[in-house]
Amino acid sequence: MGLAIVHSRARVGVRAPEVRVEVHLAGGLPAMHIVGLPEAAVREAKDRVRAAIQCAQLDFPNGRITVNLAPADLPKDGGRYDLAIALGILAASGQLATEALAGWEFVGELALTGEIRGVDGALAAALAAGAAGHRLLVAPGDGAEAALATDVDVRIARTLLEVCAALDGRRQLPRAEPAAAQPGPSPDLADVRGQAHARRALEIAAAGCHHLLFVGPPGSGKTLLASRLCGILPEPTDAEALEAAAIASASGRGLDLARWRQRPFRAPHHTASAVALVGGGADPRPGEISLAHHGVLFLDELPEWSRHALEVLREPLESGSVSISRAARHCDFPARFQLVAAMNPCPCGWAGDPSGRCLCNDEMIRRYRHRLSGPLLDRIDLHVEVPRLPPTALRPEAPGGEASERVRERVVAARAVQLARAGAANAHLDQGQTQAHCRLAPRDTALLERAVDSLQLSARSLHRILRVARTIADLADSAGIETPHLTEAIGYRRLDRGSAREVA
Repeated sequence: MGLAIVHSRARVGVRAPEVRVEVHLAGGLPAMHIVGLPEAAVREAKDRVRAAIQCAQLDFPNGRITVNLAPADLPKDGGRYDLAIALGILAASGQLATEALAGWEFVGELALTGEIRGVDGALAAALAAGAAGHRLLVAPGDGAEAALATDVDVRIARTLLEVCAALDGRRQLPRAEPAAAQPGPSPDLADVRGQAHARRALEIAAAGCHHLLFVGPPGSGKTLLASRLCGILPEPTDAEALEAAAIASASGRGLDLARWRQRPFRAPHHTASAVALVGGGADPRPGEISLAHHGVLFLDELPEWSRHALEVLREPLESGSVSISRAARHCDFPARFQLVAAMNPCPCGWAGDPSGRCLCNDEMIRRYRHRLSGPLLDRIDLHVEVPRLPPTALRPEAPGGEASERVRERVVAARAVQLARAGAANAHLDQGQTQAHCRLAPRDTALLERAVDSLQLSARSLHRILRVARTIADLADSAGIETPHLTEAIGYRRLDRGSAREVA
């Protein structure tokens, strides 16, 4: 009879809760049972573990083996517990010293040959192991990812036999080394010709982390502008980069280790479902809004998205997180993204163009616009027109725009002021902070009240105007919000105006 306890990590959304693998060996007819809410892939571990132990020329014990994965009420899936189960069996049968397992956590799937394979969520497991003060052993393929967590000792092993030799003190396991970040060049804002108004709005959005909507005919540069936003945003902090990387790792879509220090830019197709956007499934996985955490989510052809898919964005736009509930599971995914959307002004795309080619009437334009709900538009701070450029502005010899590097310097300076003043970007100020840091002079208060009455704005829109005005003042290095800052912020509420033809 023997008992051994080995520590491992589950994957629940983007978290990695601890799992105690308790192995009990008793007499009786040979049998192996795995308990603790194991799913099919976990139940099949008994066959993988048996073959791996035998291929490593170790003894698979006879008798009754019971493996308990605690806590028992946490569903377990995947092959991530294989290595811990195998080591528990070897320790319970006396082939490994149980003391050697102390202070270690093991995450990895076993091949029948005893080779250790990688699993999803290695970075989340490393962060959790570091917080618990444990060392972590992973497959070689997961080593570079897990080593991004700098506060944990991550070791790699190729086979089960190498792990046993290291635990017996017969060899040293190599330390995992983080992959060197190799950020590629970001698209430069200098490539954008003309569009001074849209470029200004993009700078304001970057400085205050505001959501942005471009409205313009086909080919006017809306997508080009949106793709340049990441290049003018401040560099993410280490904590932000690790958090975004852990989400990408847990998503099952792979983590690009060369670009993990860059802010993510996600641009899903307009046929994507609501689940693809916010996450979910029987085994909840993060969606596009979580994969864009601390980065940019670009939604092109906004009115072509399904109404349901767009409406599920409303709560995450406010809260910065999304909760996915299933019968047996509940997951919270971070989703502090910056939304950039683009749309045409009418069904044909040419309303308001000087060519006069648009044949859409007011009712057609109104129906097209009403595919976007008022509450969703309320949550987008800047509504910006992107008109068609004249051919002369597109000539090779025409002057280009200001480079991203110079714009980014102003953005970084304005963001630093915001963090020093309130500890957050202006777009993330709560109501109390908005009242404290976005005060207006009496005449400007009256101006804002008249704008709210004439445009029929909601209280949410009013507060967003104040936060945008505060960002404009920060870019101007102004201690207070002046009248020009406020009037410019009001001008960005374009889709709140009355007639459909005026909107176009």
